[in-house]
Amino acid sequence: MVRGLYTAYTGMMNEQNRLDIVANNLANAATVGFKQDSATSQSFDHLLTLKIKDSSEAFNDRTIGTMSMGVKMGEVFTDYNQGSLRSSSNTYDFALEGKGFFSLSVTDKAGNVSTQYTRNGSFTMTKDGHIVDDNGNYLMGEGGEIVVPTNASDVVVDQTGAVYADGNYVDSLKIADFEDYNYLSKVGDTRFSALDGAVEKTASAAVQQGYTEQSNVNVVSEMVEMISVTRAYEANQKVIKTMDQTLDLAVNSVGKV
Repeated sequence: MVRGLYTAYTGMMNEQNRLDIVANNLANAATVGFKQDSATSQSFDHLLTLKIKDSSEAFNDRTIGTMSMGVKMGEVFTDYNQGSLRSSSNTYDFALEGKGFFSLSVTDKAGNVSTQYTRNGSFTMTKDGHIVDDNGNYLMGEGGEIVVPTNASDVVVDQTGAVYADGNYVDSLKIADFEDYNYLSKVGDTRFSALDGAVEKTASAAVQQGYTEQSNVNVVSEMVEMISVTRAYEANQKVIKTMDQTLDLAVNSVGKV
């Protein structure tokens, strides 16, 4: 009976974790380049149960089957499907049509520089000509960090990623893609880092200047998922309440007989 309390508890914790993921998806439904997360559930390893020290079995231990220890969070995975493209008319807004990622040069608080990847193509130009994202990370080209002449009056990026300032070639956007997205780890809401074993390949995405890729979160389906998670959480609450009442009867009522 007490084991049932723990089983219901694991169910509540699992639903809480699922709710956190759904809530994060909804919170980022309007975030440019955001990719929604989903989660699977799995049971703990089953344990072999034994009947021991029972006089009806002549005190011989006997196998009576297996017992589940409850449920736990399985895999949390990211949906990399493309979101819709929205026109912004901003010179430094880019969207990728197809598979691929923009490459960013990211410097952490310790001063370590690494390359991360994103579908968030909402960029701006700094006063020294660098193209950066909302966090100040530099957009990478084939030749390194892209620097546009600050006095350029017309900056054009074609579908291949080539950057031209007043008709003069500057660099080409470094668009990366990978054989297996399971080797990507989400950093924050819209950036990804490549794990050991990630194999980079040539990207097939076309660059669309003046557009941004919207989040691929389906708000309606996420709201339905939230309702489902809430009901499952409440069901586990009722199990715990029922078992608590049963234990109360066993201790306070049966014990008086």
